[in-house]
Amino acid sequence: MPETPTTDGPTVLHVGGASPYDVVVGRSLLDRLPELIGGGVQQVALLYAGDLEQQAQRVAESLIDSYDVLALGLPDGESAKSAAVANDCWEALGERNFTRSDVVVTLGGGATTDLGGFVAASWLRGVRVVHIPTTLLAMVDAAVGGKTGINTGAGKNLVGAFHEPAGVLCDLEFLDTLPADELVAGLGEVVKCGFIADPEILRLVEAGPDAARDPRSPVLRELVERSIRVKIDVVVADLKETGGLDGHPGREALNYGHTMAHAIERATGYAIRHGEAVAIGSIFVAELARAAGVIDDELADRHRTAFASVGLPVAWSGEAGFDDLLATMAVDKKSRGSQLRFVVLDELAKPRILAGPDEAHLRAAYAAITRSA
Repeated sequence: MPETPTTDGPTVLHVGGASPYDVVVGRSLLDRLPELIGGGVQQVALLYAGDLEQQAQRVAESLIDSYDVLALGLPDGESAKSAAVANDCWEALGERNFTRSDVVVTLGGGATTDLGGFVAASWLRGVRVVHIPTTLLAMVDAAVGGKTGINTGAGKNLVGAFHEPAGVLCDLEFLDTLPADELVAGLGEVVKCGFIADPEILRLVEAGPDAARDPRSPVLRELVERSIRVKIDVVVADLKETGGLDGHPGREALNYGHTMAHAIERATGYAIRHGEAVAIGSIFVAELARAAGVIDDELADRHRTAFASVGLPVAWSGEAGFDDLLATMAVDKKSRGSQLRFVVLDELAKPRILAGPDEAHLRAAYAAITRSA
């Protein structure tokens, strides 16, 4: 994969495939936005999280000399990911006669990226979108790979589309002012990448948990770049989650821990942060794999120590019972008919699908994540 080495300057990670694009990682990157937007563009719709009005103004001011800018503030968090909010955006684009040659730019966390990407995917059956993720979670997860979506009453991200961006600008300066608990939550997806693909991520986190939580540290920058590379490698090989080769689950591997995580998020009304839910969900599938005799105690226990080392939760207080969570997991996107499917590990960095697990093993895993809460 062509890329520039990590220096004080930006790192460019190239995403190949049918719709290639670049992910630029570094600091003070706003001047690189026009090259990602590309030529022949008259209008830019800037969709931004409502609590980022000052940052959105900076982005708009950097574009206003070259483009007609339509700035649209969105609700904060998961409340942005609704059909009603998407419809408001479509109506605004229609009023401005937003054409296929124009571009959507998103500025915000994962919810903004998901919603903005879906608006771009669905307007005129697809216009270009450039993501500027402002949280660690969005940088390593939502902004790369082309998954977009909104939530429904039945669950999270059940309506969406695959729509790859024209570029991603990961300006690490946004992390300098990110609340500490939000940055820690983003490490949930980072640590997950260590378990499914890149054990060096685990070594870095376990050797320097304080540096992993420091937005200005070279360790965190390396963790960001490594996590993005993991996602790029998986997505290029299996963009639309049709499956990998030689038993590898392909893009589904990125959903490690997510089946339980999404159920917990819904049970709490999305009060829990996504990365926190992923940490608990990852421990759940590790315990499920242990109960099923798939992994040994050492690897199962390492899940708790790795996530805990950076301050992520390793247990859940159980606001919803097992049966309620099981019903929610049954409508997860990874289910096939009535059969539950979970990404588990055969060994470190070797994920596979465990389909139709024994209910006794599921209950044992649930007991393990609630026992110490």
